[in-house]
Amino acid sequence: MNLPLLLASAQAGAEAGTGSGEIVPVNLIWEQVTSLGILEALTFISFGVVCLFYGWRVFKVLVVICFALAGLFAGVVISNKVGGGNNPLLGVILSIIFGILSVPLLRWGVSILGAVAGALITAGLWYACKLPEAYLWAGGLVGLVAGGMISFIIFRVAVMLFSCLGGSGLIVTGLLALLQMYPQTADYTKELIYNAKWFMPVALIVPTAIGIFLQNKFIKHSPNWSV
Repeated sequence: MNLPLLLASAQAGAEAGTGSGEIVPVNLIWEQVTSLGILEALTFISFGVVCLFYGWRVFKVLVVICFALAGLFAGVVISNKVGGGNNPLLGVILSIIFGILSVPLLRWGVSILGAVAGALITAGLWYACKLPEAYLWAGGLVGLVAGGMISFIIFRVAVMLFSCLGGSGLIVTGLLALLQMYPQTADYTKELIYNAKWFMPVALIVPTAIGIFLQNKFIKHSPNWSV
């Protein structure tokens, strides 16, 4: 997960947002998967496993990382739209500011990430059920509200929700990157991503559910764990 790759991803996301107007950027997802080398893919998988099973142990660090990346993305998008250039300086500055602010506002940060995770899950279910993509925001809004309410009421749920979904996303991305490197599985992998709408949501939600179940058991057996 090096800085050039993150900057390229943010730039591609900004360009996709002003391009064809597609709701689910399947092309962008495939491009990011194919851009990973074997070392990066294995790093994604390794870090994803840690987040999936032990995110409750390192959630404070994860919150800082998530908000720093959000600042990086926001900076690159703003730089693209306002400055019309590829200067990453604003992204770096916002990344540092967001990361620093997330420390004193940790509980709010966790709750926001829990709400976002809920939105991604319900939006994924909407997409998997082949409901109209134009109203994908409606599916995401349900999860945003539900995830936000649960996250603000039960802090532990927010920690498990965002860390498990993040870990699941890293693992799936790394595995897909490895599969597309081999001719025997590359075409089938691409076919699943482009034509099987159920594939990506299921690939993300199933490991997330397993991670939440296991993290809950781990936390119960760690009475000294505190937030």
